[in-house]
Amino acid sequence: MYLGIDVGGTHTDAVALDEAGIAAQVKVKTNHHDLLASVNAALAGILATVDPRDVRQLNLSTTLSTNAIVQGTTEDVGMLVVSGTGIHAGDFMLCRDYHALSGSIDHRGSEIERLDEAEVKAAIASCRKAGVRVFGCVGKFSTRNPLHENTIRQMIGPAEGEGADAVTLGHELGGRLNFPRRLATAYFNCAVWRVFNTFADAVEKSLERLGLGHVRVNTLKADGGTFPLSQARKMPVQSIFSGPAASVMGIIALCDITHDSVILDIGGTTTDIAVFVDGQPLVEHDGIHIGSHPTLVRALKVHSIGIGGDSAISVLGEAVRVGPNRLGPSQADCVAEGCACAENARPTLIDALNCTGACAHGNVAASRQAMEAFARCHSISPDVLARQAVEAAAEAIYKSARELIGEINDKPVYTIHELLEGRRVAPRRVYIMGGPAEAMKEAVRQRFELFTVVPKHSGVANAIGAALTRNTASLELFADTEKGVMFIPALRHRENVPRSYNLRDAERDALNHMLAHLSEMGVFADRDNAQVNHATSFNMVSDGATTGRNIRVKCQIKPGVAFPLAGTGR
Repeated sequence: MYLGIDVGGTHTDAVALDEAGIAAQVKVKTNHHDLLASVNAALAGILATVDPRDVRQLNLSTTLSTNAIVQGTTEDVGMLVVSGTGIHAGDFMLCRDYHALSGSIDHRGSEIERLDEAEVKAAIASCRKAGVRVFGCVGKFSTRNPLHENTIRQMIGPAEGEGADAVTLGHELGGRLNFPRRLATAYFNCAVWRVFNTFADAVEKSLERLGLGHVRVNTLKADGGTFPLSQARKMPVQSIFSGPAASVMGIIALCDITHDSVILDIGGTTTDIAVFVDGQPLVEHDGIHIGSHPTLVRALKVHSIGIGGDSAISVLGEAVRVGPNRLGPSQADCVAEGCACAENARPTLIDALNCTGACAHGNVAASRQAMEAFARCHSISPDVLARQAVEAAAEAIYKSARELIGEINDKPVYTIHELLEGRRVAPRRVYIMGGPAEAMKEAVRQRFELFTVVPKHSGVANAIGAALTRNTASLELFADTEKGVMFIPALRHRENVPRSYNLRDAERDALNHMLAHLSEMGVFADRDNAQVNHATSFNMVSDGATTGRNIRVKCQIKPGVAFPLAGTGR
């Protein structure tokens, strides 16, 4: 049996399922001050009806790393940067303890200038004096030769014991040559490293206590895949923005999508908007931005806006608006739960939907009372206020979806599997999930003027997506046949190859190493899901003669779900 938990902005959803369908599901309020408490409450609800011995896997999607960055609760980082010639490392200063060091590796992986070890020792000492315990070590061409990064790590020392120093090396983040993105990715990986690992420790202890110590635990990544918790501990930056990925994978599990489509996940706080082309979700090909910083974190292309069930209604002049502020739960939830916000609180989208009759969530009478009081303050009928609020929410979602589609059509279209040359997106359907999905269906249909679907189990689609998402991985292989060397940065693998080594050899080796790496981690990966998605070979010429080939291969395990959920009408 598979468990899936999605820690969302308003609710934490959990499901237990197998190929026969959903065995149990639960929804609890997310405790933003203690996400572990939310996970434990969700697990307790599932285990009330599911035998722990039947569970084989838990996939977890959490906002932990994202929240730490947004709320500014990340750890101070020491960045030790070796840029070499051509780029001034100081132009990319990311934090207070940022040290540009001497040394240089060229694009072929040859050492041009050695590290100044005295300079490195002084930088490490400065960081430690400032209380820094996590370090990012990044060299511009470290993916061609990680000598300088490895040397700096040795000088920092091993990570042993609680509170030990942790080190992120740039070449282990992937093989792409983009120095600014590599710097930012290493920085954010360090910044969330300890908070994520502390959470992971607590989750593992909870699983032991609940009789789930035998369960394989995976964490969702932003790219629509999962990786083992042991790997997530090393690269927690990959778990950023995993919530939207869970919703996309949930719709894949619930619906057989073949057309260009818009996917809406309407939660309590936000609406996540994704686009499918030919039945495949799109990806941020170059990597996501975290704040103003571009990174190497591959992610599904999802746009979030501040429209959700708990978004507050406001009136500006004669215009009724919904969101982006969330000033508290709906009146229906407040009164139902007896919380302090029930008096004089701002009505929300859920309150408006209750008043229009689109749903009957919680205490409908409390929703109507709040809408009537708010309408009187603005000299408007409560029924008109409720109708216009729902229309305003649908309009805001529609406008954002059109802007996203316009942005996609202005650039090359990359799906999770391939580049679609010259493809323009023209949606024919809208799929809605999330708690308010059924209530918002008609308003969305009228605004988009497209066939609109709310799948069965849409309220826990994120948790379903989390539970069923497959393990994924990717790696990049490089070969320089003039030097007779092949290397895979992410695996720290380097070996000699003959001058006859060619592109076909490289594609074979890349796939074999990726599958072997997954096997070593205890992850089963079907070779049928492995693919080469980029392969190039360029001749190197000197004095008019070919001296060798420069080869690059990128491969991946395709994102997808383990199986479609039974009983969903696919």
